[in-house]
Amino acid sequence: MIALDDTDRAILRALSADATVSAGAMGRQLGLSQPACWRRIKRLQDAGILAGRRLLIDPAALGFGVTVFLGIKLATKGRVSLEDFERAATAIPEVQVVQHVLGLFDYRLKVRARDIADFERVLRRRVMTLPGVGQVEANVVLSEERRPGPLG
Repeated sequence: MIALDDTDRAILRALSADATVSAGAMGRQLGLSQPACWRRIKRLQDAGILAGRRLLIDPAALGFGVTVFLGIKLATKGRVSLEDFERAATAIPEVQVVQHVLGLFDYRLKVRARDIADFERVLRRRVMTLPGVGQVEANVVLSEERRPGPLG
């Protein structure tokens, strides 16, 4: 792990906000030359702190207006492997995130659906047929507020 200074944190914040910003533009914004800014970005990449760049896709613009978080408690932990459950869950296209968690539930899934009827279809036909599924709790997202990460 490398030590981060204020400039490194500013670079991380800028890239988190817009991963397409050029090293030259970011350097001008931060008072660095383009080569100096690029060297810092490269150092962050080499250290594994920057692990790729992604574009955000608006699911609602693609017709996926419902997001649901599912808490899933496995009924038969001894008879089904966690890997089997995870493999099957990640094969469902509507499941965006699979998290193995500690607490009341064994897994938390983030599911995107076109509407509530579509979510019900995914729940009945796909999620409830996953290996070892016992208890399921659904939380429909009403609104979402994006906040900056720990570098804030």
